[in-house]
Amino acid sequence: MICSLCPRNCNAERTPEKGGGVCRMPSNAVVARAMLHEWEEPCLTGAHGAGAVFFSGCSLGCSYCQNAPISHGGKGKMITSSHLREIFGKLTARGASCLDLVTPTHFTPAILEALGESGWPIPVVWNSSAYEKRETLRQLEGKVQIYLPDLKYALTSLAGKHSAASDYFTWATEAIKEMYRQTGPYRLEDGQLKSGVLIRHMLLPGELENTRQVLDWVSRTFRPGEVLLSLMSQYTPQPNAEGVLKRHVTKAEYRAAVCYMENCGLTDGYTQERTSAKEEYTPEFDCSGI
Repeated sequence: MICSLCPRNCNAERTPEKGGGVCRMPSNAVVARAMLHEWEEPCLTGAHGAGAVFFSGCSLGCSYCQNAPISHGGKGKMITSSHLREIFGKLTARGASCLDLVTPTHFTPAILEALGESGWPIPVVWNSSAYEKRETLRQLEGKVQIYLPDLKYALTSLAGKHSAASDYFTWATEAIKEMYRQTGPYRLEDGQLKSGVLIRHMLLPGELENTRQVLDWVSRTFRPGEVLLSLMSQYTPQPNAEGVLKRHVTKAEYRAAVCYMENCGLTDGYTQERTSAKEEYTPEFDCSGI
């Protein structure tokens, strides 16, 4: 395939076994772990956990990524779409509350083939960086019930500095609007999210203004009851971090962000205890469950 799935528009050649482009991945899916994941938002985890499938590679490549061994290093196992479908089936049989597809965008064709034409008994979650193209997302309509975009940046300078994507906010906000068009207002049953958009945003140390502008956009764009919001405090400094990224988010920073979120009227969603910023909340990418 000549790939133009994401806003990078690499037009790189990606064969089933040969990688290319910014993501450096083949067209066959590469998976680093499949597991029942208990550390997602409560509306996704259910009694047994979300059925998380962690895909390798990434089109965004943030400098502070907490999944760097797979997003930057490409650690994982290449599998066929039929094998991927088997993994989905096993997670469903184990009582997963949803199929949580983590960083899936660059494997969209393979995932669509694995999902097949018939629906799944549990919701399919598209867990992405929000750096998406509308035309790629439109291929997912009817296949994905829950969109979980991480709206990282509103500031162009920050997106350029940490993700080499100064156009991030333009693409991400249009993508989230498309996600909402497909799902409509979120729908909860017995506390579990069955369909809709849950927007995540992780506060970065020293970057409250970026968070304020992200929250401003969400409050301007959606009305109460339309989307859920998760304000995350789990930033964890990585070994090569520099400057302010060498530290965790402070109590005062997160308190200020939560206060701003409430003042924006964004009450549908989740906040976190700062104790969630721990290395053990990142799973081992040992190819287990594959």
